[in-house]
Amino acid sequence: MEPIIELKNADIYQRERLVLNNVNLSINKGEFLYIIGKVGSGKSSLLKTFYNELPLIAGTGVVCGYHLEKIRPKDIPYLRRRLGIIFQDFQLLTDRTVYKNFEFVLKATGWHNEKTIKDRINEVLMIVDMGHSGLRMPHQLSGGEQQRIVIARALLNNPEIILADEPTGNLDPETSEALLKVFMKINSEGKTIIMATHDYPLIQKFPARKIICEAETIKELPDDSGIIDFESLLNDPLGPAGTN
Repeated sequence: MEPIIELKNADIYQRERLVLNNVNLSINKGEFLYIIGKVGSGKSSLLKTFYNELPLIAGTGVVCGYHLEKIRPKDIPYLRRRLGIIFQDFQLLTDRTVYKNFEFVLKATGWHNEKTIKDRINEVLMIVDMGHSGLRMPHQLSGGEQQRIVIARALLNNPEIILADEPTGNLDPETSEALLKVFMKINSEGKTIIMATHDYPLIQKFPARKIICEAETIKELPDDSGIIDFESLLNDPLGPAGTN
């Protein structure tokens, strides 16, 4: 298998604070990976390292062929175009329709032909079963519908990797399960998906590879999710996405 992300002896910092120490991680193209752990354990920091919001200043890392420890500032936008990033709080532009949200992203990343733009927007909306929603405003959509729209937005530039930070954090269990089916469908078509989550019952319904952030590092969890005791993690208070 071909690694699409690889960290070796990586120390991950938020400013001067060491968050994760001596991280060694290899993620193959086409994998589905859950990142779990307590609030403040480093899940979001790990994701932010992948798209260089947190620079890698110790160790080495490669994401989609870009070396994180020596990436040039002018190359960071090109790295990010190869990633689709999904946040818990949607981050849709509320003053325009779904179509105009998507058009803004495409034009900002170099798309110019109006027909090509229209076709791509319709294509990604169909992938998430929201083909009827282009003319709707974000406030006219439910939380689950907005998160589907955010997934579609992340797919616009045909990224190699989808990074999802607590994507079901504001959703009810039924909606969360429907959303995971969308992720699994996208993954089955070859996209690498990395999801930080607190939603342990959902992980057990949709098993995949898992790593846990704890004691300022990461470790692999067994493949058999049925033997993992999530109780200690479930008892932790849940914090807002992006705080760790």
